[in-house]
Amino acid sequence: MASVAGGLEEDARVSGASFIQLKPNAKGRVLDGHPWVFANEVMELLPPSQNGHVVECRDRRGRFLGNGIYNANSQIVWRSFGPRHLSLNKELLRQRINTAIDRRDALGFSGYRRLVWSESDGLPGVVVDQFGETLVMQTQTLAMEAWREFIADVLVERVEATEVIHRNDSRIRQFEGLAQEVSTRSGETWEPRWATIEGMDYWLDLMSGQKTGFYLDQREQHLRVAAHVKRLTSGRPSVAVLDAFCNQGAFALHAARAGATEVLGLDSAEDAIAQAVQNADRNQVTASFEVANVFDWFTAHREQRWDLVILDPPPFAKSKKALPGALRGYKELNLRAMRALNPGGLLATYTCSHHMGDAELRSVIADAAHDAKRHVQVMEHCHQPADHPVLATMPESEYLRGYVLRVE
Repeated sequence: MASVAGGLEEDARVSGASFIQLKPNAKGRVLDGHPWVFANEVMELLPPSQNGHVVECRDRRGRFLGNGIYNANSQIVWRSFGPRHLSLNKELLRQRINTAIDRRDALGFSGYRRLVWSESDGLPGVVVDQFGETLVMQTQTLAMEAWREFIADVLVERVEATEVIHRNDSRIRQFEGLAQEVSTRSGETWEPRWATIEGMDYWLDLMSGQKTGFYLDQREQHLRVAAHVKRLTSGRPSVAVLDAFCNQGAFALHAARAGATEVLGLDSAEDAIAQAVQNADRNQVTASFEVANVFDWFTAHREQRWDLVILDPPPFAKSKKALPGALRGYKELNLRAMRALNPGGLLATYTCSHHMGDAELRSVIADAAHDAKRHVQVMEHCHQPADHPVLATMPESEYLRGYVLRVE
């Protein structure tokens, strides 16, 4: 890997002939500052020898738009990387990594946080989460794959980590012509262990858990929902909470600790439910968990009522083509949740699909409220935390959004 990176370092400076050019009728979003160019937006592709290197992007008149990493194997052939005459080298990568970490430090994030968020931090395709002394790294672009070991070394040095787990098992890598694999920097197997995140203990299996092993992007929402539970308990003799799509049970655990008298978590994955039960026992909180299809569960228990329902489903819309069907699914899910709430109950509803914007989510909620014949008020607009920064010109970098609603 080092030899490949060395070759890129020597050959990465853009030459006058190394550029892609937009088609005459192209209306690519790159013209408005978006960092991506798709294969069908360029006049012709470059030779395979340019894959993984930095090349220019020019508009249909030949005017310079920016430099970016190139890969003809991908539908996204060009990803913005920086200004003219930029070289992809160790100095630049170290600078961007340090800048990304400095931003998190300045915001007060430490210990368990996202360190690098792809294009938002100027490292297209690189995602790094920190779990104490262990880093979980995903590399999803050919150019960054060539520098993977160097990036890991810089990260370890900067945050004094003891291990880096390369979670390169995402299907996205296939689109870049990269193999899927899971490995560690040391070459040793990382054994699952307990970790404390926002005051709660979780059994983490970072080499085989979903995504990077734990949904760090929701940890602020775990605390916000717990705060709502505390307010509910001050005015009601009992508070019942349903955590749908509970995964490891984080929302349920925090709700139970905050004083909810009845807590139930649902998930279709047996291993997730088994882990949630273990987490509840470890944290000495009272919560029940069931393996269930959430849609079917609502149908079978239509008479049961709750004071708080949490909906945190996986992304229903994994592509733009899937969005219409996903919107129907989200609407039906929120409708069933609203009908299951006691008057004045709360619905915390989230979506983690970047194809579903805020306007679509609001429309789903409005349609569900109308069909449920409920008076629904927005209490909070929820968002991914600041260590998952949103790039203003890249809607795809904003993927987690939600609302806390009062349902009368």
